[in-house]
Amino acid sequence: MDSRKIGILGGGQLGRMMVEAAHRLNIQTVILDAPGAPAKQINALHAHVNGSFASADSIRELAEQCDILTYEIEHIDTKVLEEIDGQVELQPSWRTVRVIQDKYLQKDHLSQAGVSTAESLAVEESTPVCLAEIGRKLGFPFMLKSRTLAYDGRGNYVVKNEEAIPAALEALKNRPLYAEKWARFTKELAVMVVRTKDGQCFSYPTVETVHEDNICKLVYAPARVPAGTMDKARRLAEKAVGSFWGAGIFGVEMFLLEDGSLLINELAPRPHNSGHYTIEACPTSQFEAHIRAITGLPLTPDSTTLATPSTNAVMLNLLGPSTFKIAREALSTKGATVHLYGKAEAKVGRKMGHLTVVAGSMSEAEYQAAPLIKIFDDEKSGAPESAVAEKPAPKEKKPVVAIIMGSDSDLPVMKAGAEILKKFGVEFEVTIVSAHRTPDRMSTFAKEARARGLKAIIAGAGGAAHLPGMVAAMCTLPVIGVPVKGSVLDGVDSLHSIVQMPVSSPP
Repeated sequence: MDSRKIGILGGGQLGRMMVEAAHRLNIQTVILDAPGAPAKQINALHAHVNGSFASADSIRELAEQCDILTYEIEHIDTKVLEEIDGQVELQPSWRTVRVIQDKYLQKDHLSQAGVSTAESLAVEESTPVCLAEIGRKLGFPFMLKSRTLAYDGRGNYVVKNEEAIPAALEALKNRPLYAEKWARFTKELAVMVVRTKDGQCFSYPTVETVHEDNICKLVYAPARVPAGTMDKARRLAEKAVGSFWGAGIFGVEMFLLEDGSLLINELAPRPHNSGHYTIEACPTSQFEAHIRAITGLPLTPDSTTLATPSTNAVMLNLLGPSTFKIAREALSTKGATVHLYGKAEAKVGRKMGHLTVVAGSMSEAEYQAAPLIKIFDDEKSGAPESAVAEKPAPKEKKPVVAIIMGSDSDLPVMKAGAEILKKFGVEFEVTIVSAHRTPDRMSTFAKEARARGLKAIIAGAGGAAHLPGMVAAMCTLPVIGVPVKGSVLDGVDSLHSIVQMPVSSPP
């Protein structure tokens, strides 16, 4: 496929999965990391470099053995990368790595590129006086962060009030710092974006991430948010990645705020934990997309879609000692695939692997993943082991049926449906959606219904029964039309319109 060798700085789980993707394309990889690193375990090449990706000499040695150099981690010496640029192709550019590895420079770069991100201030002096002044500018609470060498929540401290400043400075002492305005978010989202050598950006679906103890625990793909929000997140991520230099995959984390707006949290110039689901759920995984991008192999917008319109996935990180217990259970779980990383010691909080459950609906994926998540939670809390993990009931009640009508004048007819649903304890919502007065609202409602967790729609049908027919044409949920008597006719025309709908293509 390509005779050039790819050198990878770092041989952990991300490097390991890059190697897997490269091998399928017959592309050789050389790894710089300690002997026995996860990526080296599955690569029989004897020319690997034993050393640290923080060592300038080791990086130079790796550069001599490869044609393209890429990264598993951004915390590397960019001075030596700048030095060897030209001797070896660097993807993405050392300039990109230098900006992204300093989180304050990253935020400043994004802001100048017109990308929405949280307001940030550099901490010029790590003193109580300086932080108190920052608190007055940003307001309390604010997030105090290390500019460099921070990941998985390490290097962050929530400064709740002025009294918390001394403890924050002690926790993050001897680090370059910056402060970030508190983001009141309702969900954390992420988008993987692959950038080609000619500057094209292709984004994967927006996903929802759930963190515990500052480590990603779960990923829901696609995100359980309206379609409009997912599209907006993808556009924002593509704009952010488009402002950098070089080719490869980028992980873009963001916050969904209470008012529905989005803020970029941070970027990673490499494969990302939030993109692991792509191995099973997409035509091209984030790892293969990265390899294709940095070598100039073809990529298209279809490379980064979900495998089918009905593909849904839940990814669970496997951390610490509970890893193998959960992995074993997953082998008996419908739609589940396990990835173990070859790490020797299962330390608490250490990423030992992940699993992905793929199903034809999000509710089914959640249902199949629930027992595995329960084991994860029980092991973490020290709860007694149960013989069989039960499927948990939903934590919050959400509407599963929508009752819609073109006007509140239809309510006397439609309320009977609401009363029946109440009688059987079915959660529902009632809203006005008109095919004639508010076609945009109707279209948005129909397209977002499934993502919001609705299972069925009951639609008032007056006149020619436009509302149920048009909503049914734009969503995959069952739509039940209810004839409504008009001011002149008796509703029979609506009934005739509904029952004469032919079985044909399109349905």
